[in-house]
Amino acid sequence: MRIRAPKFRVSAASFDTFEYSSAASNPSFNIRMTAQVSVKNTNFGQFKFEDTNIGFYYNGAVVGSAFIPGSSAKARSTKRLITVVELSSAGLQNGAQLGGDLSSGVLVVNSGGRLNGKVELLKVLKRKKSAEMNCIIAINLAQRIVGDLRCN
Repeated sequence: MRIRAPKFRVSAASFDTFEYSSAASNPSFNIRMTAQVSVKNTNFGQFKFEDTNIGFYYNGAVVGSAFIPGSSAKARSTKRLITVVELSSAGLQNGAQLGGDLSSGVLVVNSGGRLNGKVELLKVLKRKKSAEMNCIIAINLAQRIVGDLRCN
């Protein structure tokens, strides 16, 4: 019997606070996002995972992070967790690229993280497994919704 790594991804997102400015002199955004993170366990045993952080990036620079508390996903099920993230352009250097993206109406943010844990089969066999998250979130600024959400 093969023990597989679980799937770890952002499955949905909505927005609470949504402010952005595409002015050429000082483009910026400040978005409060409620993200649903899912851990899909395809194994026949429980997957217990540790605390972890998810990073949200714009052009490789960190614009936000979220804490995921340790928990467990039951055998052959999906554990869904809700987390709130503050996305802010306060620490970004490249204002020209940001201004162009904000004026185009679509802001592309990547999310990434690693989830470490153990799969326990029949309360006897335990194996360490980790899951990687690599998601691309395209935020439609005009409609204030997630336009596209793809995870690898």
